[in-house]
Amino acid sequence: MNVNDAWIQSFTGLKVTPLNLQPEQIRIEDIAHSLSMQCRFAGHCREFYSVGEHSVRLAAQLQREGFSAKECLWGLLHDASEAYLTDLVRPLKNGSDIGPIYRNIEARAMATICQKFSLAPEQPECVTVADMRMLMTEKRDLLAPPPDVWTAELHGSGNPYPWKIDPWGRRMVEMSFLERFHRYASVR
Repeated sequence: MNVNDAWIQSFTGLKVTPLNLQPEQIRIEDIAHSLSMQCRFAGHCREFYSVGEHSVRLAAQLQREGFSAKECLWGLLHDASEAYLTDLVRPLKNGSDIGPIYRNIEARAMATICQKFSLAPEQPECVTVADMRMLMTEKRDLLAPPPDVWTAELHGSGNPYPWKIDPWGRRMVEMSFLERFHRYASVR
């Protein structure tokens, strides 16, 4: 079998080829469900906190800050490739031989997701900034106190948001993800 033909079954029962993702294989219900089931930080949180909740909170923050529906939609979907590929921890993704290969596959999947949902191919800067601030907020609220070596990294990466994260349940995340998707996607 050609590796590009290797497939997984999605939550809604579709045959999906993650290494050769096609627009017709993408359903928002699959993305919302999968991301609501995947824990951030490779599961090293004090309690379960999903990639889906991260995405919903990021999109909500962009909306509070007055960004457009398209930018909020980009924020909601910025980790959508993880519904089909999962994610790698940063040392593997950014500091190993696996990293460039994975990032290439991830970029191709995101390009297809952007095509499917009529998003600009490049992630908006506001999403990148909000994602970093979310990371700092999540580290503060969901992880054990950081080792001393992280102190400079934490302060050099942006300020956490002033609000605190109290994780939701998986079903609430999935419903909130879908509700926000339909709200942002309906604006033309």
